[in-house]
This record gives sequence, structure tokens and C-alpha cells, in this order.
Amino acid sequence: LNLLLLVHKTPTALSLETLMDSTTATAELGWTVYPVSGTSDNSWEEVSGYDENMNTIRTYQVCNVFDSNQNNWVRTKYIRRRGAQRIHVEMKFSVRDCSSIPNVPGSCKETFNLYYYESDSDTANRNSPPWMENPWIKVDTIAADESFSQVDLGGRVMKINTEVRSFGPVSKNGFYLAFQDYGGCMSLIAVRVFYRKCPRIITNGALFQETLSGAESTSLVAARGVCIPNAEEVDVPIKLYCNGDGEWMVPIGRCMCKAGNEAVENGTVCRACPSGFFKSTQGDQLCLQCPINSRTTSEGAINCVCRNGYYRTDSDPLQMPCTTVPSAPQAVISSVNETSVMLEWMSPRDSGGREDVVYNIICKSCGGGRGGCTRCGDNVQFVPRQLGLTESRVYISDLLAHTQYTFEVQAVNGVSDQSPYSPQYASVNITTNQAAPSTVSIMHQVSRSVDSITLSWSQPDQPNGVILDYELQYYEKDLSEHNASTIRSQTNTVVIRGLKPGSIYVFQVRARTVAGFGRYSGKLYFQTMTEEEYNTSIQEKLPLIIGSAAAGLVFLIALVVIIIVCNRRRGFDRHDSEYTDKLQHYTSGHMTPGMKIYIDPFTYEDPNEAVREFAKEIDISCVKIEQVIGAGEFGEVCSGNLKLPGKREMFVAIKTLKSGYTEKQRRDFLSEASIMGQFDHPNVIHLEGVVTKSSPVMIITEFMENGSLDTFLRQNDGQFTVIQLVGMLRGIASGMKYLADMNYVHRDLAARNILVNSNLVCKVSDFGLSRFLEDDTSDPTYTSALGGKIPIRWTAPEAIQYRKFTSASDVWSYGIVMWEVMSYGERPYWDMTNQDVINAIEQDYRLPPPMDCPSALHQLMLDCWQKDRNNRPKFSQIVNNLDKMIRNPNTLKAMTPLSSGVHLPLLDRSIPDFSTFSSVDEWLDAIKMGQYKDNFANSDFSTFDVVSQMTMEDILRVGVTLAGHQKKILNSIQMMRAQMNQIQSVEV
Repeated sequence: LNLLLLVHKTPTALSLETLMDSTTATAELGWTVYPVSGTSDNSWEEVSGYDENMNTIRTYQVCNVFDSNQNNWVRTKYIRRRGAQRIHVEMKFSVRDCSSIPNVPGSCKETFNLYYYESDSDTANRNSPPWMENPWIKVDTIAADESFSQVDLGGRVMKINTEVRSFGPVSKNGFYLAFQDYGGCMSLIAVRVFYRKCPRIITNGALFQETLSGAESTSLVAARGVCIPNAEEVDVPIKLYCNGDGEWMVPIGRCMCKAGNEAVENGTVCRACPSGFFKSTQGDQLCLQCPINSRTTSEGAINCVCRNGYYRTDSDPLQMPCTTVPSAPQAVISSVNETSVMLEWMSPRDSGGREDVVYNIICKSCGGGRGGCTRCGDNVQFVPRQLGLTESRVYISDLLAHTQYTFEVQAVNGVSDQSPYSPQYASVNITTNQAAPSTVSIMHQVSRSVDSITLSWSQPDQPNGVILDYELQYYEKDLSEHNASTIRSQTNTVVIRGLKPGSIYVFQVRARTVAGFGRYSGKLYFQTMTEEEYNTSIQEKLPLIIGSAAAGLVFLIALVVIIIVCNRRRGFDRHDSEYTDKLQHYTSGHMTPGMKIYIDPFTYEDPNEAVREFAKEIDISCVKIEQVIGAGEFGEVCSGNLKLPGKREMFVAIKTLKSGYTEKQRRDFLSEASIMGQFDHPNVIHLEGVVTKSSPVMIITEFMENGSLDTFLRQNDGQFTVIQLVGMLRGIASGMKYLADMNYVHRDLAARNILVNSNLVCKVSDFGLSRFLEDDTSDPTYTSALGGKIPIRWTAPEAIQYRKFTSASDVWSYGIVMWEVMSYGERPYWDMTNQDVINAIEQDYRLPPPMDCPSALHQLMLDCWQKDRNNRPKFSQIVNNLDKMIRNPNTLKAMTPLSSGVHLPLLDRSIPDFSTFSSVDEWLDAIKMGQYKDNFANSDFSTFDVVSQMTMEDILRVGVTLAGHQKKILNSIQMMRAQMNQIQSVEV
């Protein structure tokens, strides 16, 4: 058959790998035929043809349809599989329609068979493998979709069929293909053998290498991907599956460009952000240009660094421009009214690029003296507040009369605390006018009778001058205020006589100076005794009087005398009605509604009545003592159970009064219950009640499992984190804030008087004041001073020297407690004598920071140990400071370094030892005042000898205008001077 063969070559797809293609042969194919060509006319015959580009191709054809039982084979050469598991065969062929052949017998076929045979090497010859189905494996019988039959002048017109078959799995190194004709007229035009694979690809941010398809057409071959450079996994594992057609499918997981890199080139490359751009997070987003006032230092930046003088807060988004501090407020205007002033101002010209500008008010009193201006005390009131003002006005009251003040109005924003410079401010100077005294805030009843009441009150918080006298106004509750009577008194105690029995009276008091009267205090209600109450109290006294006297007429006469005296001096008992009892804590006007004020039980003429008023009486049958756990000042301390009717049984601590007590000891013992019963706070020990009507007399409190704080810390040295220790300190400060708000002064705040429960909650305890009144000095903790015992190591200087106990002296003691906690119960001032401690404090020495103590905590201790009690923080400020530390633990990481040099018995080591520095410049850097180096040098303060003699005037002359910086430099100079004196004394 002379046929013109037009073959259309199919382009190789990316997902195919060709193992053999007959159309690419440049010489004879040389396939093996059976029967051997030339020995039989039935065999396949290799002939030449042309493709559509007139390129020569080699084909095999066979056509012997007139002989029956045809069995003609043609076998390819050995084909290596190259790792493929499933083989695909594409066959292009033409078949002559049997019906178009004249006189064709019935054995004519229009199909042929495809076989394969696997082998590890090319071992086939003309006789092996044998030409039969076994060992050959049949793939399929191939039938033509179209056959040709027409003939034109140009020759036969053939219709080319294309069929693809696949087989597998194959496992040996290679294979042969064979085509069997068994009675047809056909031409095998082209044979292409290939396998499918999934190509190398980058998708979802990951690189997948070329992967062969599986052994079956339905197989899915899993491939693991690897993130492209500068990308990282988001979901794992990262997979794709290669199907039988060489297509990737079912993507799992993905990679994204790292922070500082962006996806380009259709996501196939993660490129580092160029200079001036940044990308803060992982993801598909593009790099952003640096915001205003910021820059990058290299490619691949994850953020942009603010330029010098510009800042960003932790909460500012990274794409927000860097901002700076605001300029000073403008046009401050003051309006003075007696001892108050209204300040108003305009917003800064430059807000620093932020919208969170607020204002702080710095108040300085310049009342004369050589000390210059000093910070105002905490008594000055700011409305709405002193710091963080959002409006450009503030009302300031409770200033001192006839006093010069300087007010600095600072403008601050969210980045002001990052600037090394103090906030910009505008200042205004004012002088207050004469003013009347402030309101009397505290008044209570001392005693009462059927026709009189004795009252006392505290001095006004702001006397604004010398108090000339007080005016007390009173009237019956049911009458009008216009019927009020008044009494003048030059002291803060007065007896109001001529009252009606059993009547409720309203009382108000005001103070007078040369400027006139202040406002009246809030109304207080007190009731006189009824005749029945008075007689009842006398009857209660009779058995005691009779029992204490011997029988006889002399004593009866003495009894009559006592009764007569009692009739004349009614009022020494205080047996209030239920209604009066409720009125004792009611105030109006100046006092905050509902606020309770501590009442000293020793102001009661009969202290037992204070016990009845403030402590709940418990029946002895409800108390069960389990074991003795210690010894108290008046008796044993036990643990046990308390079961009140209708309530669950609870574990409690029980203080007992030892037998053989005197009446004074009983009174002193129960005074602690009278005090404790007035308090209700989670950080103050809670009183459950007292037992006074049975023996032994008891005080029952909640039980604290871990005992006293100092012992507990020593037993657990180094076992707690700094945050846990700060939490303990915060609890103590919260309890002391509550006590201070109630006007209670503890006077003996120390770690030994703090109790700890199982949850590490610390509670203030030990409210017994009798120890200060005793003369027994067997306890070295307490030293007699001015007629009473004082815990020297914990007590403020003014309390030691002048017995001036206030909440400010409690703050000093709290600073010592902080030191005890951070040193795990070490004894303050170690083995120094009490007199050495007093001398050291007087010379401005302070305790150094304990080991591993954060500098922020030691600075708070130093604040508590300010010599001027007005400069010490309030307990409310201490609580706020500790809360900030707990919320921001990073502030607790900086440790105060221990200074080296001359060993001193006591040293404020928050100020470095000047002897460790070679120059004044190094010293200024160490105290973080390096910005003043040139100022010191230009003013000839260049040696330590000269610097140590500097005064506040010298510091101002050098150019240090900020109060905080002045204070820091002055304190360091004072320490330098003390160190020099110490060195000189050592040398001597």
C-alpha cells in the first residue's frame, strides 16, 4: 500500500513525560515482527511516510485479509519506565473498512490487540518472549472509530484514529509493547508512550517538587510543600495531591510572607520590604510606606523607628505617624477668691500631632522662708482633679490664707512620658486673701446625763489662722432651727446644760479667726438620758458598790453620800437608746454621706459601753477551743471553732484573758475589740465577737492560717515572685488606706502585726494600744520614750521625738514593712542599737534596697521615709502606685544596684557612691542628670569638693529649673556630703 500519511503531532503537555515517540525516529524503527518479514506475506511491514510538515516518519502496516487465521505481531524495542508506575500509550492508526474490499472473506477484522511485557533488562529476541497472550499481558482490543473506503485521483483518503490506553502498576525496570493483527488491513502510523506527572509548582506560598502520578488512574499521591524563602507556615501540614491525570488538587495548608516581606510575582516570591517601607505582621498584605517622622534602618523592616524627638506609645498602631510632646498651654488666667482660685488657659499652639492632650497642675507654695517654693500638701483640693485634666480649667481650694502660690499648667500627651525632658508648662503666680476657717469635720459625744451632754470636736483641717474660739449651735430636733441656742468656747470641748430629759438635740459647730466664722459643720443628733435610764444605771451600780464594801452602818452612810454625789453629777454614764445609737454615725453637710469615722473607745467614760456598742456578744456555748497556738500580751491565743445559730461552723482564732486579771487589764484587753469592731475591710482582721459574760473573757477573730507575716516570710525565704510580694504589699496598703480614711492611726504597723491567710491575703491586725502605756521594757522591740514605749525601728522621727502619731507616721512604718517583705523578714537596721537607728535617721541615712529589690519599690520606700511628713505619699497614692506596678510588671524588672566604696552602717544606696566616679560628668550620668554637664562645667562646678558645697540657690543658678531634677541633684549632693564626712571620720 502506497499511502500518503498526514500525521498531526500532539504537543507535549507539561504534565506528561514521554518514554518513546515513533514519530521522532530519524532512521528505521527496527521493531521486531512475527512472522518474520520476508518469510510471510502476513507480517507487519515498516514503511516510510510523511507528516503534515513533509517530514519523513516511519510506520508499520499490514493487510492480508484474504487468508484466515491471521496472527501478526510487531514488538517495540525495550522501553525503560523511569520510575513511572502507570504507563499511557497513544496510538494513531487507520483501518480499511472490510466492506470496501471486494470479495473479502468473513474473517476480515477492523480491530487489533495491545499487549505489554515487563522485564528488568533488554533480553527479548525473536523467539522470547513467546508470541502468545501469556506471558504477554493484554491491555485492550483497539477498535477504530472511523475506517476509510473511498478512493480519489490522489490516492486513498485515510481517516486517522487516535486511541489512548494505560496500564499499571508496573514495577520492573522496563517493558515491551506488542501490537497483534489477526486479520485486518491497517496502518500503525504513530505510537507515543508516556507517563503523567504533576509539574514543579509554587502555590499558596509553598514550593512543590515534580511528582509522578499514582499506579491507578484514581490514585492521589500526596506531596509535601516547603515554604518559599522568607515565608513561614500558617497551617500545617502543607500538602497538595497529584491525581492520575498529572493535575494538582486538594490543597491543604499554606505559607505566608514573614513580617518585613511582601508577596510579589503572583505570590511566588517573598521580597524584603525596601528601605522606607515596613510590614509588621505575617500575611499577604503589601509593605507600607513609613509614616511621617519615622524611618527604617535596613530592608525587611517590621516597623519604622521614630526620628529623634518623636515617639510612639505602645497602643499606637505602627502605621500611625510618630508624634512629639505638646508645647506649653497658652494664656493662663487666674481668678482668686479668698483661699480658692480658678485657673483657665488656652490649648497649646502645637499638640505634638496627637489628640490626647491633657493637663497637669503643679502647685507650689512660696510662703516665705529660705527654702524657696515647695510642693503643696495633699490638703489642697483640685476640682475636677489635679492630673489628667481634659478641660482647660480647674478650681483649686483649701489653700492657705495670705500665701503666695505658683501654679504650673503642664500640657502632656500620650508620648510625654517617653521624652527625656519635662513637660512644657505655663505658670501663674497668685496670692490668696484672708479666709475664714474650714468646716469642723469630726464631733462626738463624750458623756451625757438627763439634762446635759458633753461634746468634743477636732480642729478644722484648714484653720487659716489662729482659732479664736468656737461657736456651738443647738436646738431640739422637733423645733425649728430659728429657735437655736449658741454657746462660745475657746476649747474644742463644751458641756451643754439645761437640756430636757430624753430629748434629741441637733448640734452644729463652727470656728472663728480674725477673718470671721467658718461654715457650720454638718448636723449631729444626740439624746439626753431619760429618768428611767438614769435610775436603771444607778441600780446596776448598786450591787458593785455594795459588793465592794463591808457590811455596816458606816458603809451605808458612805453609800448615801455616793448616791447624793451621783445625783449632782449626772452624766458620767453613757447608755444611749437604740435611736441615739443609730444617730451617732449620721452626719450631713461637710462629711461624705454614710462615711464612718473611728471613735476612740478611751473617750467613753465607761469603756465597757464601747465594747457593747462595737463588738457582738457571743454565748460561750458557741465557742469550742481546739488548741493553744501562742501567747498574747494578756493571755493565751488559741484556735477553735465558732458555731453561731443558723450559720455554718467556722474556724476562728481566740484570744483569752488570763485569770486573776485586774479591771484595768480587762478594759485594756477588750479595747482592742472595741477598735477592731469598727472596721470592715478585706485587708483588716475581722472581729467575729467577744465573750464578756462568761469566763474566760475572749476576743474571737477570723483565723489566719499562715500566722504573722514576718515569721511566714522567714520560713519561705526566696519562695515568692516579685509580683506575689507586691500583691501582699498592695493588700497591706489597701487596709491602711481604709483605716486612714476612718481617721484611725495604727502606731505599730510592722510585719509582725500583719497576718497572712492560706491565700496569701495580708490583713492588718494588733490594735491593742496598751503596750504604749506600760512601763515594762522587757521587749527590746519597744523602747520607752516620753512616757511610753515606741517601736523605734518602725516609727517616724516626729513620733519618736514629739509623739506626733498621724497617718503620715503610719506611712513611714509602711515603708519599713515594705523593706521587711522584700528582704523576707530581715530585721530592720540589723543589729544596730535603737539609739544608733535614731541618730542615723536624724542624719538622713535610710535603709538600702534589699537584695533583688526592684528600684521602683525601693524608691517608694524612700518616699515613705521623707523627713517632712507632708511630703510622704498618702496610702491612696501608695495603692495606686502598686496597682500600676502590678498592671505593668516591666516596671519591676529594673534592680537598684548596690554601691561599692566606703562601707557605711546605713546608706541610701539609691544614690550612687560618688567615690566610684572619676569626674562630676560621670556622677551626673549615674544619677541620670547628664543633660546638665555643660551647665555645671560653665559655672565652675567641676570637682566633687565644690559640688558637695552647692546649695539650692547654686542649683538654680546653674540652670536646673525643674523641681524633680532639683530635688534629685540636691539629695545626691547631701549624700555626697555625708559620704565625705564619713570618709573623714574614718581617716581620723
